[in-house]
Amino acid sequence: MGRPELASQSGNWKALIISPNPALLAEFSPLLAQFLPSTPLFEMNTYPERRGLVELSGPQGPNLCFLDLLSDTERALALIGELLGIQPGLKIVVLLSTKDPDTILRAMRQGAAEFLVHPFDPEQLETALARLVSLQASELGAPSRGRVFCVFPAKGACGASTVAANLAHCFKRLGGKKVLLADLDPLTGTVSFLMKLKSSYSFLDALSRSTSLDADVWRGIVTQSGGMDILLSPDTVHDQLHELRDGSLVVEFARTLYDFVIVDAGSVFGEWNLSLARASDDILLVTTNELPALQAAQRSLSYLASNHVNRSRVKLIVNRYSKEYGLSREVIETAMQCDVDHLLPGDYETVQQALLAGKAVAPGSMFGKSVAYLASQLVPELRPKDSGSKKSSALSGLLSLFGRAS
Repeated sequence: MGRPELASQSGNWKALIISPNPALLAEFSPLLAQFLPSTPLFEMNTYPERRGLVELSGPQGPNLCFLDLLSDTERALALIGELLGIQPGLKIVVLLSTKDPDTILRAMRQGAAEFLVHPFDPEQLETALARLVSLQASELGAPSRGRVFCVFPAKGACGASTVAANLAHCFKRLGGKKVLLADLDPLTGTVSFLMKLKSSYSFLDALSRSTSLDADVWRGIVTQSGGMDILLSPDTVHDQLHELRDGSLVVEFARTLYDFVIVDAGSVFGEWNLSLARASDDILLVTTNELPALQAAQRSLSYLASNHVNRSRVKLIVNRYSKEYGLSREVIETAMQCDVDHLLPGDYETVQQALLAGKAVAPGSMFGKSVAYLASQLVPELRPKDSGSKKSSALSGLLSLFGRAS
């Protein structure tokens, strides 16, 4: 590898090669491995259908793709837009049989970043990769992308929406400058009810304007409350909501505007919810310590795993926890064969008062303190500096009863 900038970038890429031509794969893969020795390389020997593409989305998916336009130009050109639709940050390099200006222009208009012409030689590949490194560097100079946390209930009535709303308030209170609470549950979204909000717009308006969405349009869609923005779900249920498949476009756009995005979602099941899970940095699966909820949590974890959502991104949160009722933490961890990442205490009266008022739970309550501890574990830089006071020590001791870092 002749250029040091390629060596430094090699470990930051995850590369995918898509080609139905075995001879091309056999020729190109070793050449690519020579220049990107620290980059994981994955081969796909067919042009995938859109349903299969969703497995490539999210933070764990590839960020560099080499796409064969030699075998089927029209199918490959259409695939560029489909790939970028589910993985917007993907850098696509098209592989061509000839340096045809018309094909190159069409590929670039679809969103391709670079092109290589067969036969592939080391100098051509090195130059293209160097241009991608420069492009990556210029993008890094842009504003940083926000963190996305998706909150799922294991089953209904586990309190996931309450957790999501209070976590968003907590991020704001602990120093998040720009915070979005997004209710992306199309059928049973309750954030508007919880926070006593009303709006003529919902996330459907953002989806319908996805090709022309900008900051000005976005400001007209969201609602402000408590110093943060709220994106609501539709007020009424209609057939269109059952047909939703991909929410990642809304999530990825929100990343560009906010420090923290907290998504309140429905169950993990279905393409819409999987798209949200894959687009998130962390997934909070909220359950209670009752047997039906824990069984549902186990099914949810299995479903996410079977759909290639990395288990390391899933945090198991037990809400309304009490040692007197339901299963203990130790029994839950043994039965589910996984760690419980955080326990939120049962604090019924405090939570109910906040719900009736449409406000966040009081920060000084048991539940409020435990949510603050959860927020500080998810984003360590938000942890308040220990002043050494007795008050701070007492708070730390109390929080340690209800939570544990993941």
